[in-house]
Amino acid sequence: MTELHERFWEIDLLRGIAIIMMVGFHLLYDINHMGAYDINLASGAGFIFGRLSAILFIIIVGISLSLSNSRKKRIHDPENGLMKYTKRGLKIFLWGMIITAGSYIFLRDGVIVFGILHFIGVAIILAYPFLRYKVANLMLAIPVIVIGSWMQTFAIGSTWLFWLGLRSDGFHSYDYFPIFPWFGILLLGIFLGNSLYPDYNRISLIYRMPNISDLLTVKTLCYMGERSLLIYLLHQPALVILLYATGIADLSQLYP
Repeated sequence: MTELHERFWEIDLLRGIAIIMMVGFHLLYDINHMGAYDINLASGAGFIFGRLSAILFIIIVGISLSLSNSRKKRIHDPENGLMKYTKRGLKIFLWGMIITAGSYIFLRDGVIVFGILHFIGVAIILAYPFLRYKVANLMLAIPVIVIGSWMQTFAIGSTWLFWLGLRSDGFHSYDYFPIFPWFGILLLGIFLGNSLYPDYNRISLIYRMPNISDLLTVKTLCYMGERSLLIYLLHQPALVILLYATGIADLSQLYP
């Protein structure tokens, strides 16, 4: 039986891989946006790479929520569950609002209005009633993804439902993760977490996997995975400084 203080290194490993993929995609995006090179990220391999990084990251969020809920039940935590996840979600959402403020100051257009941190913050709160379920989350995830994908094919007159996935004509945000379809991806993560780690224990298939957690590369990725929020908050300023220092960036592209 897994000790309740134990972290699952494989989850931190995947989270570390996801954050590296996301930073890599944003590096390509910054190079393209600041006029250094013309890189097609709207379709093809670049687009797929960016989407895969986001999907992996959000699935890991769902798995982590299921693990947190399982651990809470194991230790008989008296704290109100809804309040716990509401506070956690609001904290991450506020970090998203800080990024929104920064994008308003530094970007020419396409201010980030419902990026991945906004989504994760709201989704953590919305996910609370679903944390106990397994197959039901899989069954719900599929229509949420399908409906969300369909919603991306048209625009509406209202400007206030963008967070849901209904965009108005001319809507543009550099980072955009609406509830539909992305909440479906998070539900898949909860399904996987409850399936692979029932009652905060690895299933036998995972338990028998070779333990490579002592490898330096794996330790490094796990270290990054444990600090993924901090890395996400700092990586864009760091990338801009790097591109400017190497002469790749044209900072005139950043300011209005």
